[in-house]
Amino acid sequence: MQPFASYILRKYYEATGWNEDNLYSNLTRSSNAILDFQVPRGLHFHVSKSPNTVFKTTYSLNALPNLNGSLGYIFTSCDLGLTSSADVALHEITQHFKVYDLPRSPEPRPEVWLAGERVDQRYYLMYGRLYVPTGRLDALYSTRLGTSWQLVAAAISEQKQLGSNKAKGRRSDAVDHSNILLNLQHDRGKWCTEYTLSVVDGLCGARLLYNFGKKAGDDYVAGESRRERRVDEEEAMDGGLKGRISAGAELYFSAKEKSGGISTAVRFTTVPELGTSESEGYMSSAASQPPTTVTAVMNPILGHFSAAYASQVSQDLAVCSRFDFNAYSYESEWTIGAEWWVRKQIKEEPPALELSSRRTEDLQGVMKARISTNYVSHVTFNVDEHSQIR
Repeated sequence: MQPFASYILRKYYEATGWNEDNLYSNLTRSSNAILDFQVPRGLHFHVSKSPNTVFKTTYSLNALPNLNGSLGYIFTSCDLGLTSSADVALHEITQHFKVYDLPRSPEPRPEVWLAGERVDQRYYLMYGRLYVPTGRLDALYSTRLGTSWQLVAAAISEQKQLGSNKAKGRRSDAVDHSNILLNLQHDRGKWCTEYTLSVVDGLCGARLLYNFGKKAGDDYVAGESRRERRVDEEEAMDGGLKGRISAGAELYFSAKEKSGGISTAVRFTTVPELGTSESEGYMSSAASQPPTTVTAVMNPILGHFSAAYASQVSQDLAVCSRFDFNAYSYESEWTIGAEWWVRKQIKEEPPALELSSRRTEDLQGVMKARISTNYVSHVTFNVDEHSQIR
């Protein structure tokens, strides 16, 4: 399941109209949701609460194998519309496969005027988390600089002791792992750029993602989707998947290491069916084509190449396959995985309620499994009671 902080950050983007899917760093998130899930080890307790509309708290305790915990606080400038945990759908707090909607431009903040002056403030989110007993501190600040500009600043403060020198009666020096990361995003719907700076090692980079075709809200896209078929019109016989293509590149340089790198990627994804929401997390039984995503990422300097194919073959089953290869070392890895949604058993299902009974409210759990040529298989199962069975 997603951590509470990640869930709040995603709800913040939804409330402010920011499209986090239109980023080069999230190009492969459809396949990563199936293959790169984490399997927790030990016994973990998580408690989160929202005392009011803009303030949230979260606490965690890990009992096994080591006893540690953390406490975090989140403050937002707007109401995120959170509901009780009993009313939150399982797919909203679980990373799962889905095809994303057409790219759209960020939504501007509604103007609020008082006595002839504009009094509305810009969007922002502040997050802090303290880990005990290590004393590590994580911080995140996200704010909108304009309609299409967003700044995200993340900081980590942590010091680790190398050990103690009992012979001399003094402790050894601590290693400082603190760092500040700045990320500036510029989203125009059709294309999106990212500028990143890591303060400690002087790492700076730039990313660009371009979406071919039309974006959401264009006249011909909306008109073509709503066009009704004539009685005497023949059905098209062209085959293949209908979707859109996105391509991007990344360039980075480290002043401390005196080295740089470059990567490029391309993605093909099918367009969601008309009348279905991408947040529903499943394929409609009347879909004309299976939701599919194909990605390819290449780093020519490191000689790394990765290709992934993910598709939802049925309403409750999605599968994915990924192949990684390095041209210099000839090392390769093949990974396959699947996720299966478990639904409530309904004894009698009237024909009139056949489609409505398959909505996300009937989800009872999701099972994920993966197997690789380099690692053993992993299985995780999430249930709607917000607990995990390992």
